[in-house]
Amino acid sequence: MTQADPTPKVIPRPAASLLVLQGDEPLVLMGMRGAKHKFMPNRLVFPGGAVDPADHTAEIASAMPDHALRRLERAADPALARALGVAAARELEEETGLTLGTPPMLHGLDYLCRAVTPEPSPVRFDARFLVVDASHVSGELAGSGELEDLRWWGVEEALAMDLAGPQRRVLQRLRVWLGMSAEERAVEAQVATLWWRDWEME
Repeated sequence: MTQADPTPKVIPRPAASLLVLQGDEPLVLMGMRGAKHKFMPNRLVFPGGAVDPADHTAEIASAMPDHALRRLERAADPALARALGVAAARELEEETGLTLGTPPMLHGLDYLCRAVTPEPSPVRFDARFLVVDASHVSGELAGSGELEDLRWWGVEEALAMDLAGPQRRVLQRLRVWLGMSAEERAVEAQVATLWWRDWEME
């Protein structure tokens, strides 16, 4: 008889990160996670975090585009798909001081890709990476201090840094997405998923 594994499996928490894009190049907003963070300390990341229970019922001023919701709903029920957009807006404001409005306007969001933390990790996230143009954002770049050295990075500039696996793959996926027309993005059939082999363990 096979002995049961005494270590309980950690269920990944739904999470959302937001890539805010500025200009024609474009530049993307990123900041450094502090050394005291349990998850990915001292790493350059996008604003984001876990979905809170309140995100499921929070008021919104406008919904995400239908094509983005449809793609999210392939692996999330409609309530979670909506909550992911709310979480992305909330985390953006908490971590950077920039806002999509109160209540948030989500109509400028698009869905880029997904990454799931590998099973051996004691902290796991099922993270969706969303994109928004800076024209939909207002406020002064400040934040709570959770992300240090917040600034706008060129995609190639960021890729030249010592990035964690998921952030590198997300930026590589962003390059592909930027080369697509709005029509191509809207009808894209495949959702890019970055599985455990792409996640750098900390």
